[in-house]
Amino acid sequence: MADDTTFRSNYIEGVNKFQSVRTRAFWQEILGLITRQHNELMNFDEVRARFNLHEEHYKGIHEVPLEKIVGSVGRYKDFTATFLPKSNNMRDRWSRVYAVANSLQGPPPIELYKVGDVYFVRDGNHRVSVARQLGAGTIESHVTELPTTVPLRPGMTNQQMQSAEAYANFLEETGLGRAVPDHESIELTIPARYHELMGHIFMHQRVLEQIEGNPVTTETVTAHWYYTVYKPAIGLIRKYNVMELCKGNKTTRTEGDLYLWLMDHMMDLRRQYGNESPARTFSDALKTYLEEEDIDVPEELNEEDDKSVMLTRTQVMNSIKIQGAEGHQNEQSA
Repeated sequence: MADDTTFRSNYIEGVNKFQSVRTRAFWQEILGLITRQHNELMNFDEVRARFNLHEEHYKGIHEVPLEKIVGSVGRYKDFTATFLPKSNNMRDRWSRVYAVANSLQGPPPIELYKVGDVYFVRDGNHRVSVARQLGAGTIESHVTELPTTVPLRPGMTNQQMQSAEAYANFLEETGLGRAVPDHESIELTIPARYHELMGHIFMHQRVLEQIEGNPVTTETVTAHWYYTVYKPAIGLIRKYNVMELCKGNKTTRTEGDLYLWLMDHMMDLRRQYGNESPARTFSDALKTYLEEEDIDVPEELNEEDDKSVMLTRTQVMNSIKIQGAEGHQNEQSA
């Protein structure tokens, strides 16, 4: 009887609490309409399709930070982005969950899907909503992970999600995830630039095929490009702490963006000056970048010796010349 009385008391408290959170949900939605800011949970099925997620691995029971739960499998339209209930019809169930959450026994673990660094509710949306209102930091959860190297984080903007989707397509086309399973994510701020990155790999494929005299698989060339071109360039950026040095300039560039800038800069100069180009290596281009950003060039960078990168760039430029000559021959034949 005492338990029934306690549950009834907690339930009534939950009803009152529900009215308060419904009011907050209403004003959140109004503010979202005015400011045009995202205020919805993410749709797990849409994310799964957009990022080509297929494998599932059960990871056991974990305490998951509530702030990392950003979406739902089937109830994403029923709650705001902060899991406030959108409908008055949810009052009874929400209040019952509230009563259980305040009991000695407490609610059972919820079920979550993990994708990248975010989670989606498979079962337990009301428990997440109540837990947030009770001020909990984490919630006990059965976690099933869908592995991906696409960087998904809480609070991503629509453009960031588009970039992540473009990156997923990049991974599918190049096979980077299979060729280099432990690769670091390549983040670009502009989604369309992943096509440029693919162009670099396909050009690299032409170089390798000329060297080997045989066709080279896409995954093989992707791995070779990653280890001999991309990774050395990123290593150089990190060695001289370039991203940190540029923070004061309020740049939004990522390491991947800077890699493309360096490549574009070297290619433009090589087209303009040929073999006399003033930027023949990544270190040369990196010095130019820092100078254009009005940042002092570290003395050690002036003495940097990155011959392996220079060799790769020379091979790539030779490939461009050969492709251009072949194209000219084809035009004459036509």
